[in-house]
Amino acid sequence: MRTLLLLVLVCFSLSVSAANKLQDVRVWPSPDKFRVVFDLTEKPEFSHFNLTNGHRLVIDFKKTSLTANLKKLKISSDLVTRIRTSRAPKKGMLRLVIDLKRGIKPRIFSLPPTGPYGDRLVVDLPKKAAVKTPTKKIATAVKTSKDRAKQKRDIVIAIDAGHGGEDPGSIGPSGRYEKTVTLAISKMLAKRLNATKGIKAVLTRSGDYYVGLNKRSAIARKASSDLLVSIHADAFTSRKPHGASVLLQSNKRADTEVGRVLENNERHSELLGGVGEIIESNENSKYLARTLIDMSMEHAKVESYSIATDILKNLSRVTHLHKKKPALASLGVLKSPDFPSLLVETGFISNVQEEKKLFSKKHREKMVDAIYRSVVSYFKSKALEGTYFANYRPKQHKVVRGDSLSMLAKRYKTSISKIKKHNAMRSNVLRIGQVLKIPQS
Repeated sequence: MRTLLLLVLVCFSLSVSAANKLQDVRVWPSPDKFRVVFDLTEKPEFSHFNLTNGHRLVIDFKKTSLTANLKKLKISSDLVTRIRTSRAPKKGMLRLVIDLKRGIKPRIFSLPPTGPYGDRLVVDLPKKAAVKTPTKKIATAVKTSKDRAKQKRDIVIAIDAGHGGEDPGSIGPSGRYEKTVTLAISKMLAKRLNATKGIKAVLTRSGDYYVGLNKRSAIARKASSDLLVSIHADAFTSRKPHGASVLLQSNKRADTEVGRVLENNERHSELLGGVGEIIESNENSKYLARTLIDMSMEHAKVESYSIATDILKNLSRVTHLHKKKPALASLGVLKSPDFPSLLVETGFISNVQEEKKLFSKKHREKMVDAIYRSVVSYFKSKALEGTYFANYRPKQHKVVRGDSLSMLAKRYKTSISKIKKHNAMRSNVLRIGQVLKIPQS
C-alpha cells in the first residue's frame, strides 16, 4: 500500500514539474526582425539571458517538457543559425538556445490563446539597422523648366496585405488562409500599378510575416503615400454571406487617433508636415493642433469616400457586392488622418464558393483590374500638383447613369457654370451617352 502511494506521489510530482508542453516552434523572417513563436499548452513561465561568448539567447521554461521536433525546423536567416536544446539547470525545466550570428537585444512576450493558436511565447530578434555614412554636398546645376517637367513625382499608393505570419486571418472551409489571398492580390495590384507611368506602389509587407497595425500606416507615411488600400477577405459564422465591400474610417476610431496625436508633439510634425514645430511654443497648441488635424482628417474622409464609391462601382461588374455603399468601421489600419485610406473586403472566405473564387488567379485578376481602374481614374481626375498626372487633363467626358453636373464639377476640379458655358448648356439636365467637353484649368 505504501509502495503504491509513493508511486502515485512520484507520478504526481513529475506531472506537476513538467505540466506545460512546448508543442511547436515556428519562425517568421521579415525585413526588420526575425520572429520565433513557441506554441505551448499553457501560459509560459520563463526567464532569459544573453551570452556574448558566441552570441546566444538562452530561454529557460519552468515546468515544461519538449514535444516539438527542433531538427525539422528550417531556418534561412542572416541572423539566426539554429534553435536547439541545452542542459537545463534544474529538473523539470526546459532550456532552449537560439544561436545568433551577432549580438542583439531581444523583445520577448507571451500571448494568450486566440484564433487557431493556444498560449504562445514570442521572441522578436531585431535586425541591425544599416550604418549611414556621411555624404558630401555636391553642387548641382540649375535646372530648366524642361528638366523640372521630367522630374514630376509619382503618385504613391501603399498597398496593405492584411494579416501575415503567425496571424492567418480568417480560415476558409477548406482550411486555406486569408493572409495568402491578401498577399497574392496585393502583389498583383502593386505590379499593375508599378507598370503605370506616374504611379509607384509600396507594399506594407512583401512576404509571409506579421506587421503591426501602427507600423502599416507608418510604412505608408514614410513613403509619402497619397493613398492606402488595405486588402482583406471577409468571414462570418454562417457560410451564406458573400460578396465584396469597401470600408472607411469611422468617426469613433478617428477621434481616438486624434487624442493620441495630441499627446505626441513628435507625431504632430509628421502629420502636419512641420507645423508641429510652430505650435509647440503656443499655449493654445492643443486647440490649434486639433483644428489642423480635424481639417486634414475631414479631407481624407471625403477623398476616401470618393475612391471607395468608384471601386464598388467597378467591383460590381466582376463580383457580387455584399454592401453597395462604403461602410464605416473601427479598424486600426484606417486610422491615419493625413492621407486617404480604405479597406477592400474582396469576398467572404467563409463562403464555400467564394473561397474557391478567391484562390482563382482569373478571379483575382478581375478584382485587381477593378481596383486599379478606380485608383488610376481618381488620380488622373484629381491631378495632384507636382505629379506626373498633373499634366493629364481629360478633354471630354461621356455621361453615364448616375452622373450629375455637381459630381463632374467636383471630379474635374471646375464649376457647374464653367461646364455649362463650355458646352453651351441651358439646363442642368444630362443625357446618358452625352459627350461633354471639360474646361481646361
